[in-house]
Amino acid sequence: MSENPSHSPDLAPTTGEARRKPRVAVVFGGRSSEHAISVVTAGAVLRSIDRTKYDVLPIGITTDGRWALTADEPDRMAIADRQLPSVDSLAESVDGAVVLSVDPANREVVYSEPGSVPKALGDVDVVFPMLHGPYGEDGTLQGLLELSGVPYVGSGVLASAVGQDKEYMKRVFSSFGLPVGPYVTVRPREWEQDPSAARKKIVDFAGEHGWPLFVKPARAGSSIGITKVDDLSGLDEAIAEAQRHDPKILVESLLRGREIECGVLEFEDGPRASVPAEIPPVSAHDFYDFEAKYIDAATGLVPAPLTEEQTAEVQRLAVEAFEAASCEGLVRADFFLTEDGEFVINEINTMPGFTPISMYPRMWQESGISYPELVDRLIQAALRRSTGLR
Repeated sequence: MSENPSHSPDLAPTTGEARRKPRVAVVFGGRSSEHAISVVTAGAVLRSIDRTKYDVLPIGITTDGRWALTADEPDRMAIADRQLPSVDSLAESVDGAVVLSVDPANREVVYSEPGSVPKALGDVDVVFPMLHGPYGEDGTLQGLLELSGVPYVGSGVLASAVGQDKEYMKRVFSSFGLPVGPYVTVRPREWEQDPSAARKKIVDFAGEHGWPLFVKPARAGSSIGITKVDDLSGLDEAIAEAQRHDPKILVESLLRGREIECGVLEFEDGPRASVPAEIPPVSAHDFYDFEAKYIDAATGLVPAPLTEEQTAEVQRLAVEAFEAASCEGLVRADFFLTEDGEFVINEINTMPGFTPISMYPRMWQESGISYPELVDRLIQAALRRSTGLR
């Protein structure tokens, strides 16, 4: 990115002649295996939202799917002593529930507890959905917000669903001519009806592309449920681990090379790419897994040590991936730079990790946009965008 565009004018709802601060509901947690990472991410965003510009309403979704009113206390939402936070420990009541109206003419949020009169919490002008994984990042929450007529940060229903399902993501990229690595999918019915045939499908894939393989849940993130399999003896255990998170699994061949990431941010004139980053090999880890990312807090190189030509190429591909999946707002695009010098796209993340040390904000920091400014830009872009077909 060659320049840092000036801020767009602040947007605020009006009532008659009175102006008030836009109200941002930060929604986090959720039912997926990435629940804790969502809480950590939301804590960082809550800490950085400019309270002189916005009113903020933190809403946590518990692991069983209940929407809970939570304390606005970001310090309680961090990883401490290798312990992961949860919405259940942050909820103000074990029985209370937050309800968002699905009437587009009514953006009021209501809080209720058994035996008590429901309490109106006021209107919400925009939702910042800091959710990762199924039941939040995959188009489900986005669909609810579309029905409710509430603008929100990030991609819509289609792009969110495509970004979550790694099989269909790769199919979309391939159809747009973007380079993807070899993979094979095992669907739930295949495994249930004939596990031997499904296993043979994977073994034949290994015969064509070689070991090791990476067995992963097709619709999960944060490297949860992924196993590197060196030979046939570890295959069944890897499948079982992936299926703990998703009955549909994806198997990929090893791509030898460097791991490169690039951020995309939507401006008023269209999406632009950040400087790229590189994830170097992490000692004591076979690959960039959950422990390396979040517990050991391994960090990447920003900017990535690439040539000018390589930087321009990965930025071009990142923006093309953003457009191919019809994304909005933000995306982190992950690539392999192979030993042959070619970029292969691995996946996109429509709501990437968003702590100040996460790769996405770090790439934009290096590109001239600070963390608080990045949060502000995303909220302002969401306020400008309507719900519905667009």
